[in-house]
Amino acid sequence: MAHVIAVAGKGGVGKTTLTGLLIQYLCRTGKGPVLAVDADANSNLNEVLGIEAPPTLGEIREEINHAKALGSALPPGMNKAEYAQFKLQGALQEDDDFDLLVMGRTQGKGCYCFVNGLLQTQLQKLQNGYNYIVVDNEAGMEHISRGILPSMETAILVSDCSRRGVQAAGRINELIKECDFHPQKIGLIVNRAPNGEINAGTMEEVNKQGLELLGVVPADDTVYEYDCDGKATVNIPEDSPVRAAMMEIIKKLGL
Repeated sequence: MAHVIAVAGKGGVGKTTLTGLLIQYLCRTGKGPVLAVDADANSNLNEVLGIEAPPTLGEIREEINHAKALGSALPPGMNKAEYAQFKLQGALQEDDDFDLLVMGRTQGKGCYCFVNGLLQTQLQKLQNGYNYIVVDNEAGMEHISRGILPSMETAILVSDCSRRGVQAAGRINELIKECDFHPQKIGLIVNRAPNGEINAGTMEEVNKQGLELLGVVPADDTVYEYDCDGKATVNIPEDSPVRAAMMEIIKKLGL
């Protein structure tokens, strides 16, 4: 069974960049194979990793449900479950050390229970082929809370250096408890901190929320420049302070 790492935080805090660096570390250190899952509605993990985005599972789900609603014929010799498995295989973007799966946006109107059930079954089969599954979530962790993705062993909450960001991380922490998840490890990363430091007011909020601070990642103009230039963020220089901070955090997580 794969070790599932869920990364979550409110929009715009830089969690996708940190997720990409985590995936890169696992691959570089021979801990793969790794399944990278982009479960954020604003999907851009592929850009951080520097690969093309595959068809999203949301698109596949819509296609299957549309065919079912209209009574369209499936390919000869295939039932709905077999067709879903066939389409799921096409949704995997394969790289040398990891595969990427993009969940896509929330479904539209209508009942998706049948299709979601197929999707859950196929993903449960798929996860046995990986040592790690790293999931870049939106704040609500929709796909995990619905049971489409497996439960988590490690939960990484990401905030910027504002009190509001830390409060959002605290709400996600409460959601994890409400959904009855029991990760072996859960902690907070404060990202984009000036000079790699957080002030006393923000640290006060971290303690108030009862969060373990895994580490602080400094603000770095190089990350911003790579994003503006359309470069894969995982290719930032080896001596980047962002990369160095992430390596210390990963050691603390024991991955």
